[in-house]
Amino acid sequence: MTGTGLRELLAERSAPFAPGVYDGLSAALTRAAGFRVAYMSGAAVAASLGLPDIGLATQTEMTERAALITRSLGLPLVADADTGFGDATHVYRTVRLYEQAGVAGIQLEDQEFPKRCGHLENKRVIDAGEFAAKIEAAAEARTDPGTVIIARTDARAGLGFDEAVRRVNLYAEAGADMVFLEAPQTLEEIMAVPSAVKVPALFNLVIGGKTPPVTPARLRDAGYGLVILPGLNVHTAAHAMSAALDRAAAGDARTHDGDSPRGLFELVGLSFWEDLRERHQAPGTERGRA
Repeated sequence: MTGTGLRELLAERSAPFAPGVYDGLSAALTRAAGFRVAYMSGAAVAASLGLPDIGLATQTEMTERAALITRSLGLPLVADADTGFGDATHVYRTVRLYEQAGVAGIQLEDQEFPKRCGHLENKRVIDAGEFAAKIEAAAEARTDPGTVIIARTDARAGLGFDEAVRRVNLYAEAGADMVFLEAPQTLEEIMAVPSAVKVPALFNLVIGGKTPPVTPARLRDAGYGLVILPGLNVHTAAHAMSAALDRAAAGDARTHDGDSPRGLFELVGLSFWEDLRERHQAPGTERGRA
């Protein structure tokens, strides 16, 4: 979907939740739950590839996953593009590829390559002017003026809060439509960001991360434009699968909590596809059914 709907949503500054999605199943479930927007988490995609979030997922893998997700989602998708996978020329191509995949918003960050999860230690950021030039290239690359460019800084950890605010405002001047100050370290910092920046701000709600807990109501009061929940689906799935595998290894043959195969398939649109097939069946066609 285009970024027009996403822009309207962000302008509300109502802090809607965007669950992290990473495949067709998580996308379909997020849509069915009634959310208005979703977030393709780089960390979740990396985990689904059997990798940690330390810059190992490639541009090709991330673009292909974005296209798969948008086919199942039916909602505006904000997609993590890490560092843009290189310099300004790579950023330009990444934006074009993500747009072709159907992404509404593209998030880029100012870490050195290879990047690390924003809630791990030992992150390093590039020169602010160098990243501002990458944001300029991203804005220039857009073929759809509705596509939302999101600039993230990881400077808080090593350079302090004031420098992080300076950077995101610089990136807004360079063409970012939204900014993302990763991992503020106090509640006061969390609440200060939206009023300290020149464009809507994104907040990353990570349980057990570097940022202290904060309620959705406080984030709405602060005026955030979007709240991402990158680990919601992937952590839930990983722990549930791990528990089921442990039970199976111990001899418990239950594969799930009693739901039928049809129940699973209904979650991903079985009724729609069966109805479509029935309505478009050739007249007089009859087949035996088991």
